[in-house]
Amino acid sequence: MPDFFIPFSRLRTTQLLALLLTGTAYWALAYATPRPHFGQLLGLFAVAGAAYAWLLHTRLPLRWGLGAALVFRLLWLPATPALSDDFYRFRWDGLLVSHGHNPFAETPRQLLAHPPADSAALPITELRRLLPQLNSQTYFSVYPPVCQALYGAAARAFPTSQTGFLVVVRLALLLADAGAAALLLWLLPLAGWPARRALGYLLHPLVVVEVAGNVHMEGVVVCFLLLTGALLARRRLALAAGALALAVATKLLPLLAVPLLARRLGWPPMWRFGLVLAGSLFLLFLPFLSGQLLGHLGRSLGLYFHSFEFNASVFYVLRALGNWLVGYDLVGGLGPLLGLSAAGLTLWLARRAERPPLAALPHWLLLTLSGYLALATTVHPWYLVPLVALSCFSPLRYARVWAGLAVLSYAAYRTPAYTESPALLLLEYGGVLAWAAGEYYLGRRPRAQQAKPAASARAR
Repeated sequence: MPDFFIPFSRLRTTQLLALLLTGTAYWALAYATPRPHFGQLLGLFAVAGAAYAWLLHTRLPLRWGLGAALVFRLLWLPATPALSDDFYRFRWDGLLVSHGHNPFAETPRQLLAHPPADSAALPITELRRLLPQLNSQTYFSVYPPVCQALYGAAARAFPTSQTGFLVVVRLALLLADAGAAALLLWLLPLAGWPARRALGYLLHPLVVVEVAGNVHMEGVVVCFLLLTGALLARRRLALAAGALALAVATKLLPLLAVPLLARRLGWPPMWRFGLVLAGSLFLLFLPFLSGQLLGHLGRSLGLYFHSFEFNASVFYVLRALGNWLVGYDLVGGLGPLLGLSAAGLTLWLARRAERPPLAALPHWLLLTLSGYLALATTVHPWYLVPLVALSCFSPLRYARVWAGLAVLSYAAYRTPAYTESPALLLLEYGGVLAWAAGEYYLGRRPRAQQAKPAASARAR
């Protein structure tokens, strides 16, 4: 009997206990764990992480895994995120969009200090209440059109209710996760992997907490990336380009998939794909186009390379060397240099992939995104969510380990000074490096031909 139909009575006692412990840990994280209480946060994450590893190790029946993934997400539905304050900016942008104002036009402080001509139509009182909660008062918005559309819809539905806004956003993210689950269950067997590997993504504690809990949009990115793969498998090239455009219009990072797709498709099809992708992006950004859009968006994105630094790896090593050699912080110069290095690494990986079968594309994209994040100056935990999804198509599990250890970065929020711990950074990245090295040297390094020939032929 397929495990999808295994009855409740066949669940092991330890599996049931692991599910109950996980649910309890999520409830406590959602409703009883302030962000400065790092010890409590770490302990609850450790419980959820250990239960996750046990459930996968003991082969939790697929049906119960899918049901648990749904219940774990519903637990957060009315909760106010305690581990991230980004949702205040989401709501700020949503209020502007819902009242017909371009969220890229001014910084929050600029808008309230010098109200625009259409300010009479804006909910100024609500915006003034929100301003002290923002962690980005002097920055232009960096959230692309798909994010803005969702935030605007949620704010329009609940203009004065923060809880109502969060419920609408979470329901949309739940729908995205449901779509990701359906696509994983279809794509994994097509690529030669068992469908149960979908639980590696759907049950991962970081995915549940950062998407369902902290309402970050990486879950939507995963859904659109998987949709792109499904449409490519069905040879619907134009629709696949449209799906990738939606992923890019949610978060810009999926643009790194373009060189790999060029190698896979070849140049004549890639020209058609690229034209549809560019046209779709133009249409998605069209409602926000203005003479200032590119400058304001570019200025805020540039902060990630020139000013921001958080939970980095290679950058922190180079920064320490720079401080030792020249005596000052080199973030302004190192950031752009590492960005160029990430672009070069992306092109090198695409070249090394040659013309990978469709079944191998997620693995190569996993390596590409991993390389980018390894060289980034800022790596918030939710940035790793797409890597966990892509790892379902690869024998490599380092992304799951990285996503689990990334919770150590929350130690920076124990005090208002946001001070990072070198020891915890060493533990996080030392653990990931050790695990990845072990996978490599123990022979788990994947090759394109590892996918089953029949599955690869079908995927093509």
